[in-house]
Parts: sequence; structure tokens; C-alpha cells
Amino acid sequence: MHRTTIEISKEYLHFHSAHFTIFSDREREDLHGHSFYVTAEVDAPVGDDGLAFDYNILKNALKAHCDALDEKLLLPEQSPHLTLHRQVLLDDREYLIATFAGEQLPFLPRDVVLLPLRNISVEELAPWFIEQLRSSEVITELDFSTLTVRVSSGPGQWAGATWQRQSKDPSAGA
Repeated sequence: MHRTTIEISKEYLHFHSAHFTIFSDREREDLHGHSFYVTAEVDAPVGDDGLAFDYNILKNALKAHCDALDEKLLLPEQSPHLTLHRQVLLDDREYLIATFAGEQLPFLPRDVVLLPLRNISVEELAPWFIEQLRSSEVITELDFSTLTVRVSSGPGQWAGATWQRQSKDPSAGA
């Protein structure tokens, strides 16, 4: 038996989202959008059948998470500089109000995805994807030792996060 590295890098593993990066309690980018791309790399043993695992399981999970973020405004719930609350305004519609440095930015809740992050950046999105995958029993049942997810906000601009699985053999750490 030998090990292999499987890379999942499909054109459809992307999402188009708006965001603004928060630099400090007084400075942020203007609202803008990106075409974010996602790749995954897995280190896995090759079985007796010459396969590591069914790649479709990982591809489908990544695509579902990309689809959930597609055509949405992404806002960070854990930013110390941004407050978020819901409010009914004069038109009797409920809005999600993001307050930054005294500015109130109203958004329709259906257009927004709140993420448990400090900022909307590739550095934060890559570990978010790892956590989403780790929360899936179907993914964690796959036989692999490491999973790396990379997120790009444009050509040549990537960040990655890696999950190193703990050995299932209790005597391995002894």
C-alpha cells in the first residue's frame, strides 16, 4: 500500500460574493465583490482497488458550501469593529443593519450570509471551509490523514488551511 495526494480543483468550485475587509476600528474597504475559488488537497492511502476514496463525496460537499455563499454579501459575526442587528425601517421591511465606525449599512437579510469569522478574507474563509467539512460525518469517515483547503479571491492570491487528522490508533501516540 502507498499514499497519494489527491487535488480537487474544479472550475465549478467557486462563489461570487460581496464583502468589505475591515482593517481597524476606523478603516474598511468599500463594498465590492470577488469571484472566490476553492481547492482541496487530501493525503490518503491507496487501497487494494487502486483508489484512495470516492472524490465525488468531497467535490459535492465543497460545491454545496460554495453554493451557499454564491451571490451573497458575506459579513463577519465576530469582528470587534462591526455590530449587526435587525431593524424594521420606515418601509416596514426588516433589514440587517451593519454598523461600522458610526456608519449604518442596511441590507436585506435574504442577501446576507453571516459567518462566524473576524473578517471576510481568504485567511478566514479557508479554515471556515475546513470546519464545514469536518462537521460532516460523510467527510470524516473518509480515510485520509490531512486535508488542505485553499481559497482565492483572485489570480495569484490564495490562503490555505490544513486539518491534520489525529491517528485512529490509540497506541500510535505512545
